[in-house]
Amino acid sequence: MIAAGEQRPDGSLRPAPEDLLGSCALICDLYALGPGPLSAECAAAKAAYEGTADLTRAIAACTSGRQLAAAGFAEDLAIATAEDISALVPVRDPDGASAAG
Repeated sequence: MIAAGEQRPDGSLRPAPEDLLGSCALICDLYALGPGPLSAECAAAKAAYEGTADLTRAIAACTSGRQLAAAGFAEDLAIATAEDISALVPVRDPDGASAAG
């Protein structure tokens, strides 16, 4: 798992809590499938995600969340942080076409 971020105009890195929490959510879901013990890093990520009481509020408070709200897309935060709302996943076709499966 790699929690990403973005590069600021001055070249510095802006860690992205939204990416971190998204990775942590995936770790939690994978762990629930019973793959075995977690690495120390994955265990810390799992604890961070499970310790986030209000995911939408946490994302709204980060830089990207504030930028979305300022641009008039505050409602998108609830959509972006919704969990378990779709059974479809994107699948990359070797020829470059995408499909849902």
